[in-house]
Amino acid sequence: MRIVSLLPSATEIVYALDLQDGLVGITHECDYPPGVETKPVLIESCLGPGCQKMTPGEIDAKIRETLKKGEGVYRFKPGALEQAKPELVITQGICDVCAVPYQFVVGEIKKAKLQPHLISLDPRDLTGILTDIRRVGEISGRIDKAGEVVDALEERVGDVAGRTRDLPPSKRPRVAVIEWTDPLYAAGHWVPEMIELAGGIDVLAKTGVPSQIVEWETVIKAQPEVIIVAPCGYDLARARGELNALQSRPGFASLPAVKSNRVFIMNATATLSRPGPRIVNGLEELAQIIHPEIFPVASGKACWEKA
Repeated sequence: MRIVSLLPSATEIVYALDLQDGLVGITHECDYPPGVETKPVLIESCLGPGCQKMTPGEIDAKIRETLKKGEGVYRFKPGALEQAKPELVITQGICDVCAVPYQFVVGEIKKAKLQPHLISLDPRDLTGILTDIRRVGEISGRIDKAGEVVDALEERVGDVAGRTRDLPPSKRPRVAVIEWTDPLYAAGHWVPEMIELAGGIDVLAKTGVPSQIVEWETVIKAQPEVIIVAPCGYDLARARGELNALQSRPGFASLPAVKSNRVFIMNATATLSRPGPRIVNGLEELAQIIHPEIFPVASGKACWEKA
């Protein structure tokens, strides 16, 4: 089956199901697992190559300007879809900032006069993410493999949940996950559920609700005991570069998390922002951050650091 993946998490699902030999198109952001860089890139960013040097505020302003014009943040390279000739296209409708908007994908398919199977992955929580893996497996003829992958992931989720389930409220720290620094966004969708499973209390967001702008005063009032800075699409190095944006805000130094040295940065790309198999890695690493006394850090390179 010839498969085109229009989001990095879908590409990771394709590889997890051993479908990579049929993968004939990916996005410019698909960078995992190793080997994916050999696949044809069908998507490019309208922000241009210079976006890596833009500040979060500049990126946000550019995205808002682009969307206001009715344009997408991402677009197909001319003729790329026609050349790929996909039988299955995996896209999403959960966020127009994260991938080519669903309606644009439909229009491009019609323009190319193709009739592939089109599946949209739109999870709002961990169950939705695991269900999507099964859906891709069903459509692609990998039902058994998808079952094996999901069973293994569910076992790991259950292990984390089992070790935190009986923690009393007094042992569950208040946690704030910052998904963007300018404007300030709290991480939503599945992240609050991950925080709860890892033994914390998300003080800025609710499970299933999209990431939203929060006022700094709201963060101050929430008095988080753990702060995790994990800008969407940023690795550890770029996440660390955004710490000053928080540290310079009034009242930052007086927050409980700061006083107890419990401010962290995370590689959101590898742990939180992509709703694919690695989301369980993110859950396990959140558990290490929130309850190091229960979840000792395993050997190997973690995707988080103390600020």
